[in-house]
Amino acid sequence: MHIVQLILSIIYLSVAFFTIVAIIHDRRDPVKTLAWILVICLIPIGGVILYVAVGRNHRKEKLFNRKEIVDLQQIDGLCNTQLQYLGGPESLVADEVARNKSFITLLLNNNKSMLTLHNKVEILNNGEATFEALFEAIRGAQESIHLEYYIIEYDEIGSQLCRLLAEKAAAGVEVRVIYDDVGSWKLKYQCIKRLRKQGIDIRCFMPVFFPWLSSKVNYRNHRKIAIIDGKIGFTGGINVADRYVKGTKRGPWRDTHLRIEGDAVTSMQLLFATDWYFVSDKQWLNHPKYYPMPSVTNLSPMQIIHSGPDSDWASIMQSYFAAINTARKSIYVTTPYFLPNQAILTALKVASLSGKDVRIILPSYSDSKITYWASRSYVGELLEAGVNIYFYKEGFNHSKLIIIDGEFCSVGSANLDIRSFEDNFEVTALMYDPAIAEELTRYFMEDLERSEEITREMWEARPNLHGLYESISRLFSPLL
Repeated sequence: MHIVQLILSIIYLSVAFFTIVAIIHDRRDPVKTLAWILVICLIPIGGVILYVAVGRNHRKEKLFNRKEIVDLQQIDGLCNTQLQYLGGPESLVADEVARNKSFITLLLNNNKSMLTLHNKVEILNNGEATFEALFEAIRGAQESIHLEYYIIEYDEIGSQLCRLLAEKAAAGVEVRVIYDDVGSWKLKYQCIKRLRKQGIDIRCFMPVFFPWLSSKVNYRNHRKIAIIDGKIGFTGGINVADRYVKGTKRGPWRDTHLRIEGDAVTSMQLLFATDWYFVSDKQWLNHPKYYPMPSVTNLSPMQIIHSGPDSDWASIMQSYFAAINTARKSIYVTTPYFLPNQAILTALKVASLSGKDVRIILPSYSDSKITYWASRSYVGELLEAGVNIYFYKEGFNHSKLIIIDGEFCSVGSANLDIRSFEDNFEVTALMYDPAIAEELTRYFMEDLERSEEITREMWEARPNLHGLYESISRLFSPLL
């Protein structure tokens, strides 16, 4: 018996040793490397299993090669043309573009994100307004409906959506849906089968059959996209579930979404097309009917940027970093999950210490305890740097937005956390329109009125036990 135990111990120690060697050899962020080594040392057997399931780094390897090739083939040429345009005479460049030329150039280079000039944007300030606008657009669909969501639940709001989609499919409209296998785990196969029988082409993004044996579980499609007839697009923080409209037992649900018309919808359609290519075994949506000529004429420059394990660069993180560093006056941030990497954390502190008005709204509670405590572990050092921190009190604030100098703003699916920066497939709309930034700022100020400002004195007076929870949780923040 002792010999068997000895052999098993030797086998485990060997596996743990070579796992740690593999982690070190991966040459990722040192903080993340040390966090994984800590997990393996503190959680025998379980730590190795956890690393195999969610820790291995396949960012630019076999899983995502097909998507990257399609992305580059389709939009490289147009991005190069736009780079030439930005490098031309200043008089030929619109003022809104000229002010943000270096920023736009960054995203053309690192993300192949086309600059679109003529757009119309409506800010949807809650789930009720979002689904009212989405359902209205779906009812008016003539050619195609393309939906892509991290979470789809077959509850009241989900069943309403599915009935509408079935009606449009019966009327001859092409309906395609992508759902994430992990985020939409409540969506039963019987429901999916019924939708397919009703003419809805619904596909799962990277199905996970054995979560503890597959690294796919770590790379999830967190995007929220809807495109109707290639003319109307929706994106932001809202998934398909009742809580985004009705709230939870803890209170109302606050969120931000966008309804977009114009050139940017073509960018959204291309992004959906690349994701569809991936989930449908190389079905490329290249028919001109999916990319109609926009009729919007007013100037509202925008870039739709995406990031994920198929990208060479952490484009959304780099865009946030550049935005914070180029701010002249103010930086306003709302995020439900605040687990920044060192670059973003340092940029926020330096901006505040340099005299910029930096304000961050965080929720007063979270749907994840460890994320809740880990997020709060950053509050003290931000307060020391002069950053203004607010805890939203009237329910859960799930908005993901950044406003810079009242002129530039960002709304999308990405949180200010390492998972959104490195592991998830995300999408964000970057808008270079002072009118939109002004409207978002007004909503941000209204949220401040519903929030409690946290002072250094209040923070230092919190229970010592809370500080312990925060410190322990922060050790694992690179893995959350």
